[in-house]
Amino acid sequence: MGTKQANELGIHDMSGNVYEWVSDWYGSYSGMPQMNPHSPSLDSFRVIRSGSWDSDAVNARVSYRSGMVPEAGYFILGFRLARDSD
Repeated sequence: MGTKQANELGIHDMSGNVYEWVSDWYGSYSGMPQMNPHSPSLDSFRVIRSGSWDSDAVNARVSYRSGMVPEAGYFILGFRLARDSD
């Protein structure tokens, strides 16, 4: 953990192994810059980010964002346990 260089968000080891489930629902963002934007919870897809072992290079980046139904199981998905550095 933390053996690779941090990405542009200051997060280590983010991209690669599996897509990451996040707690946001998939939907359109506003065109304006935002800090920690959230999509409306009206959609049936949950957000996934950053690509997996079987992704094309364009999808294996921190800014990649897509959605999948949460009821299904996918071998390319995982989740990240995170804690504050304090």
